[in-house]
Amino acid sequence: MERTTVTFNKEHLKTSVEMLRALAHPLRLKILEYIDRRGTVNVNKIYQGLGIEQSVTSQHLRIMRLAGVLNARREGKFVYYSIHYPTVLRAEKAMKNFIAAEKSSPVES
Repeated sequence: MERTTVTFNKEHLKTSVEMLRALAHPLRLKILEYIDRRGTVNVNKIYQGLGIEQSVTSQHLRIMRLAGVLNARREGKFVYYSIHYPTVLRAEKAMKNFIAAEKSSPVES
């Protein structure tokens, strides 16, 4: 078997890990679905609509915002969130490509 050197761009890898982490949690997926159905939503509507604590909601929104999954806009004392679709679509495409590559490559032991 021929050896290959594997190298990663650490900054790209960190960004990818944060994005996948943001999308890999069941509650965050529920929050995303909730925002997707409504377009732009403030934090109060999200936690009341989903029946979860405000602090928990804010923590999950922060993770998704920092990963680039959500846009945040402040109006007075309210913060409104919307989905940053280019990021979500890029993550979806990357995962589909990864799964397709895994299916087509032979398994080595």
